Amino acid sequence: MPTFEYAPAPESRAVVDLQSSYGLFINGEFVVGGGTSFKSISPATEEVLAEVSEATDADVDAAVRAARTAYTRVWSRMSGADRGKYLFRIARILQERAREFAVLETLDNGKPIKESRDVDVPIAAAHFFYHAGWADKLEYASLGTNPRPLGVVGQIIPWNFPLLMLAWKIAPALATGNTVVLKPAETTPLSALLFAEVCQQAELPPGVVNIVTGAGATGQAIVDHPGIDKIAFTGSTGVGKMIARSIAGTRKKATLELGGKAANIVFDDAPIDQAVEGIVNGIFFNQGHVCCAGSRLLVQESIADEVERRLKRRLSTLRVGDPLDKNTDVGAINSRAQLDRIVALTDVGEGEGAVRWDNGCELPSKGFWFRPTLFTGVSQTHRIAQEEIFGPVLSVLTFRTPQEAVAKANNTPYGLSAGIWTEKGSRILWMADQLKAGVVWANTFNQFDPTSPFGGYKESGYGREGGRHGLEAYVKTGA
Repeated sequence: MPTFEYAPAPESRAVVDLQSSYGLFINGEFVVGGGTSFKSISPATEEVLAEVSEATDADVDAAVRAARTAYTRVWSRMSGADRGKYLFRIARILQERAREFAVLETLDNGKPIKESRDVDVPIAAAHFFYHAGWADKLEYASLGTNPRPLGVVGQIIPWNFPLLMLAWKIAPALATGNTVVLKPAETTPLSALLFAEVCQQAELPPGVVNIVTGAGATGQAIVDHPGIDKIAFTGSTGVGKMIARSIAGTRKKATLELGGKAANIVFDDAPIDQAVEGIVNGIFFNQGHVCCAGSRLLVQESIADEVERRLKRRLSTLRVGDPLDKNTDVGAINSRAQLDRIVALTDVGEGEGAVRWDNGCELPSKGFWFRPTLFTGVSQTHRIAQEEIFGPVLSVLTFRTPQEAVAKANNTPYGLSAGIWTEKGSRILWMADQLKAGVVWANTFNQFDPTSPFGGYKESGYGREGGRHGLEAYVKTGA
């Protein structure tokens, strides 16, 4: 194959005005947290981007009290049409400041700028636009009789899609009349803090959205606070189980969107080149830091060699490097801890007998990096086929019949997503009915839309986010 040299095409950092330190956002103002500060660093360069305040239990309590006051005095009394105007205003500001958010997200998270620019920010704005439209139509959303807000919602989001997960959480909560205390991940707090500026710019009433930064202790303080009426969490299955245990026996409601080990299933009648692109998008998008990533490739035995050959050829063209370069396909791993986990699990895969292959690309000398990697000769019992790696690592397995494909796909404690590649519509419908997954894509992968509900089964959590179904988790009904 001919090789093409790409000239560097870096996005400028000048659009982002990084502050040396950031406080908490409580009751419409930035305040200094009571805990020790921590550093937010760039995964691509390991440079310190900013010092961020850590919220203590007292800070969380202040945020919850501000949210309760805003709920009882302002937000719950406001008409749905007026709430929708605020959400619409936020959406427009996100669009206007899209480049700023994209660059900051890439700096803080490590994902390629073309993903931040073309996926994260546009879909985040779309969620606010979509839910702005629902704000005055809740009684027509088939949620039950007399839908009303729950009150104060505690929301804890992960580091893989900081801004997008914020939008998934905040937009439906506000549309339904709730107020929010949100905690971003400790490694990626900056876009949430920039969103706090958007709330000020939109003149959102003080206390409707509060953002507290910190690590696990801050999240636990939100979960345990008696003034919280609902928890919305996206993150690891282990933490999700801890949250479920913590709120068991209380009046608190919860939605938990947890881990996954999705199967991407390719049949012998699938368009192979199209399927290869879907496989690459399914696992190497966002460095594999996707809970619904297609980390297990199930390919029909008769075409396994051909798919493997074309997949390796495609992986050899992926460009790994500076996330701010518009030519980059795979950016930096989000943290040293996550890189260490990926390395450990891939070493286990080799130790258990799977055959490892990567594209051999040169990696930058600074930062956290891992080459796009695939394993062949993988069996169902291998840890790399069972545990969520959360990195750019693909395990390849084979099957002979649709029934075997279903059995292997469902042989996991998770149930978040799956992909099917075939030209037969009847087979797609049969497979989708048999697969124990909350989201099933047909001849595509990793497609998201605010109108479509998202969520899983088994150890992938419970509840749905997005669409009309996602509104249900934020309302109570009846007399």
